[in-house]
Amino acid sequence: MLIKILSEIYKRDLDKLKAEIEAYEHEGDLWKKGGEIPNSAGNLCLHLIGNLRHYFGAVLGGTDYVRDRDAEFATGYAPRGQMLAEIDSALRDINAVLEKLSDEDLAAEYPIDVFGHPITTGWFITHLSTHFNYHLGQINYHRRLIGGQ
Repeated sequence: MLIKILSEIYKRDLDKLKAEIEAYEHEGDLWKKGGEIPNSAGNLCLHLIGNLRHYFGAVLGGTDYVRDRDAEFATGYAPRGQMLAEIDSALRDINAVLEKLSDEDLAAEYPIDVFGHPITTGWFITHLSTHFNYHLGQINYHRRLIGGQ
């Protein structure tokens, strides 16, 4: 049951991320920072993609994705089309993992240490959804603030 719920939530939220990235009238606005805004929407998008592709794809799914977390925040520009394609890749990684997970897998300890103490896979992939939504809200706010929409 939780797997089906998480699958629906991740699909919904990745679709929302795509819609937010597409809603920027000017592609350059994705990379603007201003005032007290430390991260651009582009950087936050790259961070979300890297986070999901690493923790779902590489760790749970065994993909060859290699995360460069520092670059997620240091990159000053990536084409919108590339980011949209990476969002699709993240969804494929998530779906491939969720399709194979069992209730026993969710109850098992997550394979790597993330927070300095043991956590279950179910707890962590639920946490990843809340982390995603925190930054998705920041992107929405950034778009309206920077783009004047």
